Amino acid sequence: MTNRDKPGEAVLLELRGVHKSFGEVEVLKGVDLTVARGEVLVVIGPSGGGKSTLLRCVNLLEPVTAGQVLLEGDDISRPGVDLDRVRRRIGMVFQQFNLFPHLSALDNLTLAPRKLLRTPRAEARDRAHALLERVGLSGKAGSYPRQLSGGQQQRVAIARALMMNPHVMLFDEVTSALDPELVSEVLDVMRDLANSGMTMLCVTHEMGFARELGDRLVFVDGGVIAEQGPPAAVLDGPKEDRTRQFLRKVLR
Repeated sequence: MTNRDKPGEAVLLELRGVHKSFGEVEVLKGVDLTVARGEVLVVIGPSGGGKSTLLRCVNLLEPVTAGQVLLEGDDISRPGVDLDRVRRRIGMVFQQFNLFPHLSALDNLTLAPRKLLRTPRAEARDRAHALLERVGLSGKAGSYPRQLSGGQQQRVAIARALMMNPHVMLFDEVTSALDPELVSEVLDVMRDLANSGMTMLCVTHEMGFARELGDRLVFVDGGVIAEQGPPAAVLDGPKEDRTRQFLRKVLR
């Protein structure tokens, strides 16, 4: 447990028996998981083990093959759900920045609130400036993605996700495409979010971040949760052979 307040008892997100198949390939094989409001859940595991698919099912970028995804008690995996309404409550940041190259940082942030929420332009711009300042980019509002470093682009992407006032943030290996010297500036923003009480699911290979700020660490392999527990307990004394094998490689 970190030095933050403990997450609340209220369950914000729940996965019940979630399966996901792509044709004949079953990537998730019955995942059960609960995430409390304010919890920072760190997901680790080998490539191809199902980590990113798990996040994409939470955000409904991939429909589940079987099982349920509940957000604040609402079954968001049911047929006919309003996808736009759900995604307003779930912010997601990807490995690739996915910024619109023809828009400035400011316009990248204000586009969705103005189009989807009908937020007045001035209000959207004020909030965007505040969020750019929060992620350390107050002087970059007029810059285009090509004028920004990878770390700066990723921080703009985080600020863009925060513009919709999400109830939970999903991070899918957001530092893996960055040069090593740029990783810390993105992790600093994530650290600030965690300390502010944001509910977060983070797929990452940054074990120092997992140890410092994770409330719980989940090891996903072969489409199932193979082990979970407090980060220090799993990293320092894994119970499962497969977890030990993985950690021997990543903690060298």
